[in-house]
Amino acid sequence: MKVVFLGTSGSLPTIERGSSSVVVKRNRDLIMFDCGEGTQRQMVRARVGFRRPMSIFISHLHGDHVLGLPGLLQTMSLLQREKTLNVYGPKGLINFVKAFSESIGGPAFPVILYEINESRIIHDNKEYFIKAVRADHRVEGWSYGLIEKDRPGKFYSEKALVLGVPKGPLWHKLQHGETITFDGTTITSSQVTGETRPGLKIVYSGDTRPNKELLELSRDSDLLIHEATFNDELSDRAREDGHSTAKGAAQLAKDANVKKLVLTHISSRYYDASIIAEEAAEIFEDVEVAEDLMEIELLHSD
Repeated sequence: MKVVFLGTSGSLPTIERGSSSVVVKRNRDLIMFDCGEGTQRQMVRARVGFRRPMSIFISHLHGDHVLGLPGLLQTMSLLQREKTLNVYGPKGLINFVKAFSESIGGPAFPVILYEINESRIIHDNKEYFIKAVRADHRVEGWSYGLIEKDRPGKFYSEKALVLGVPKGPLWHKLQHGETITFDGTTITSSQVTGETRPGLKIVYSGDTRPNKELLELSRDSDLLIHEATFNDELSDRAREDGHSTAKGAAQLAKDANVKKLVLTHISSRYYDASIIAEEAAEIFEDVEVAEDLMEIELLHSD
């Protein structure tokens, strides 16, 4: 999986930072978290396609996280997208999309909107699922976890050959957990494969104070993308506005035993974000501050 940071600023975009958006490229799928204004232009700069299978997960309905959606849908329509786009978000998402669609025209392709009403798995397919938990912000908001399901164990072709199973479709079935019958003999997947291997886990905080639900969602994740709007001098302001400090995000990462922490949603007051990185590094070692168009590739450990 490759994570691309399209926009990394706080409430106001800056010359260097656009509004909030992160996209995960997983095989052909695009999984987007938030869609601040200008996201479609950042997708062009990052060479992220507009016609691929895609789902969008909006953390909350503040402008810097959702105002890119009208432009993105229009861009996709102009490029004659045909694939269905799924968009998830808090209560009010449907009315928001309806309002701008009535004013400027709706998308020319299928868009399915889902409003989240409780912490739960909201998107599930054969290879991964998305879980939403409540954020602790000034308005209703959600944090998201992209969690891959266990992958098939390593396939031992030599064992299959010894059992007389020829190379081909039967190998695929065995590798993916199926039991087969060949020449009157029943062969189970466990006879020719190793133990299942864990998938990757990415958590996106959205705008939030650190909280218990986010802590539990983040536990043992490979990558935690956490907002760090303020440094520690503004901790009172962070609590008041429903945001996190760099130290608060780092402490949650440490408590959750995550492998890597990336901080985003940096206030425009920090022209130099090194103070954010330095404060977080006092608590959690593997941390960096995201920059627009930064990419991180996550690899499976086999």
